[in-house]
Amino acid sequence: MAKKEEVSKDLKELKAKLQENKVVVGADRVLKSLKDKSLSKVFLASNAPKKIREDMQYYAKLTGTSISELDLDNEELGLFCKKNFLIAVLGTKE
Repeated sequence: MAKKEEVSKDLKELKAKLQENKVVVGADRVLKSLKDKSLSKVFLASNAPKKIREDMQYYAKLTGTSISELDLDNEELGLFCKKNFLIAVLGTKE
């Protein structure tokens, strides 16, 4: 039960950041922002490619950024963000 509450908390946080327009979309842009230490959190789709997932975890660990793995796949994450494309990785700015 606690895990479900945690996931809904992550989705609420993500929705708020989307409304504030403080979201970075895409693996390349998120990696660049992670290296610049300008992200507060990274969100991964449940079916994000293994290579992208490993890269995000590595750089997030180096910068002390938290990672949240969502129960949404990349198609559902794209719909959640109201985009007409698949999204595997999102980052939120402070």
